[in-house]
Amino acid sequence: MNSLSTINQIFELKTIAVVGFSPKPERPSHYVSIYLKEMGYNVIPVNPGHNEINGMTSYPDLISIPEKVDVVDIFRRSEFVPPIVNAAISIGVKAIWMQDHVIHEESAKKAEDAGLLVVMDDCMLRQHRLIF
Repeated sequence: MNSLSTINQIFELKTIAVVGFSPKPERPSHYVSIYLKEMGYNVIPVNPGHNEINGMTSYPDLISIPEKVDVVDIFRRSEFVPPIVNAAISIGVKAIWMQDHVIHEESAKKAEDAGLLVVMDDCMLRQHRLIF
């Protein structure tokens, strides 16, 4: 988990569902997602309070997304991680990324045991900028 190899493998994947994508530009979930979109990733907002964020269709949950998702990027408090990871496993994603301060060891282990790549307590934007 959190190895450079894992991080590089995740960055090769192209479709990222962002759980907790906020419509507020000052929120990390917003500007990280916009950065990833600008870097060429297919970013899918997941926020039950919004049908659209920044011109992109937003879905209430992972199960509702009609296309294949590669990575689930989690911007939710740690206690909300288990059902998100369970849904991610059920839809066949390849990776889970828990952003800064999002830590759930049991869910990380469950995801790894299911064959997913996992990064926990780190920022996709920061890591992408460091590598690229």
